[in-house]
Amino acid sequence: MPTYIYAITAADHPLRLDGLNGVGDPPSALRTVKTKALGAVVSDTPPDLRAKRRDLVAHQSVLERLMTDGAALPMRFGLVGPDDDQVRTALEEERDSYTTRLTELDGRLEYNLKVSREEQSVLREILAESAEVRRLSEYTRQNPAAQDEKVALGELVSREIQVRHEALAGELLSALAPSAERDSRADPTKAHFLNVSFLVKRDEAAAFSQAVHEEAERRGDDYEFTLNGPLPPYSFV
Repeated sequence: MPTYIYAITAADHPLRLDGLNGVGDPPSALRTVKTKALGAVVSDTPPDLRAKRRDLVAHQSVLERLMTDGAALPMRFGLVGPDDDQVRTALEEERDSYTTRLTELDGRLEYNLKVSREEQSVLREILAESAEVRRLSEYTRQNPAAQDEKVALGELVSREIQVRHEALAGELLSALAPSAERDSRADPTKAHFLNVSFLVKRDEAAAFSQAVHEEAERRGDDYEFTLNGPLPPYSFV
């Protein structure tokens, strides 16, 4: 039967799995696959595995319990191996890599930050600073049928927004990076120009959160900072 994989830990990691269930309906029983150096928390894979809330919560609950007692390499929802023997073989073959990464993540948490800016604020800034945008904007208002100029205006504004968002993202990363050990940028979302995860020492998490709060205060009401965490360090596995 295929083996569902939740996380990889050191062999001596406390595995307090009592009271927890695996994915599936009925919930699958959790177990461990071990080598001398490493262990994997696994369960049977249900035949109808889907990203349902019930199963996502079960997966996350296992990771949170493991993180409480030490470093764990979290697997993303839905990772399945052929069987326990193949999982054990993978632990043996990748022992050095997994052990190194566990050491890097020990005592550390992930925080994800998304930042957006109020659209009208960006447009006002562009209009104030770009003579060409002002010219095209005025011309298209006076000439509603000027399609070429409308297209040119839209393209110019789009480029200006992208340039400004890239610059802002760089500024924010420079300001916050000293409060974290590492950062990992993801693609921006439709609503957010910055989507970045930070790896933070557990005992410095409060200081990091305060640094984000202070930066948000400094930027003002035109910006929205959304900080999520602590999270399993998916972005650094």
